[in-house]
Amino acid sequence: MTDNTFTIRISIRQQSLSLCDGEQLIKEYKVCTAKNGVGEQFGSECTPRGEHVVRAKIGENAPLGSVFIGRRLTGEIYNQDLNDAFPDRDWILTRILWLSGTERGKNRSGNVDTMRRYIYIHGAPDELVCSEPSSHGCVRMLNEDVAELFAAVEAGTRVVISD
Repeated sequence: MTDNTFTIRISIRQQSLSLCDGEQLIKEYKVCTAKNGVGEQFGSECTPRGEHVVRAKIGENAPLGSVFIGRRLTGEIYNQDLNDAFPDRDWILTRILWLSGTERGKNRSGNVDTMRRYIYIHGAPDELVCSEPSSHGCVRMLNEDVAELFAAVEAGTRVVISD
């Protein structure tokens, strides 16, 4: 069941994502944010801060480990052989929650537009969801976790990303 009173809170410092109903914590997840730290500029490969919403949900019934390129399923399921064949891919797996900034001039419009930067909450290989920030700007989650979060929220859900 989805509920638009939910808020997703992402802590860069703690590398965690909390799903809250009002002030009540529903569930906390381990995440991995950007290797380059926080920032909003286009091309920075940083995780943007501030108020966002889930603009779109992609991959609703895809199997765990499904591979996305350009927000489209490739028909592949992630495994070590696939990783070895494409070692430079930025693995986007299982589900995508595409974020859109709501603060004009901070994370919306111009060179700081979160949506045009293609910033997502998405699944990733287990080894890429580590305690050290290592993404290209997105928020990586374990595949089972992102599938669970995806099922709990709807488009329009508030997302707050803080240091």
